[in-house]
Amino acid sequence: MTNSCSIFEEKGGWYDDASDSFKRWGVPVHVQLAIIHQESRFTHDAQTEMQYFLWIIPTGRQSTAYGYAQVKDATWDWYIKSTGNSGADRDDFGDAVDFIGWYGKKSYDTLKISKWDAYNQYLAYHEGHGGFKRKTYNQKPWLIKVAKKVKKNASKYAAQLKTCEAELKSGWWFW
Repeated sequence: MTNSCSIFEEKGGWYDDASDSFKRWGVPVHVQLAIIHQESRFTHDAQTEMQYFLWIIPTGRQSTAYGYAQVKDATWDWYIKSTGNSGADRDDFGDAVDFIGWYGKKSYDTLKISKWDAYNQYLAYHEGHGGFKRKTYNQKPWLIKVAKKVKKNASKYAAQLKTCEAELKSGWWFW
């Protein structure tokens, strides 16, 4: 799904979830969508691939990243402890966008990255706050390309939202 208006038309309640996250944490809806698009392509149960020994014996996954936002276990636990949202699930869109908003606010508070800066927010999201401070992304040219793509997608989503946000806010869109 590459059109924000179509995404919200198809998935009832998602706009309200993303809008609630924006109101709570200040990370704009288009930045949330761009990060989810990059991390999972809007797949609720996305996971890293299973690793195999001798192409037959499963040895586990590359990481514990799971769900729409591809959040690792330890980071998800940090979110739950920080927010008190003990019922949150990584495969629930509302919880995933709340997490992205929370993490984006943490990135703003810790690293002074604008909540509207999809490029640097994504680098901090991918590398973690410590990795961002150490600029580990500079040793990963592929990640710089991905962050540029996230920025481009965020801009595209923002432009699309301008054409349908009034209807989304009114609830008219879904009827």
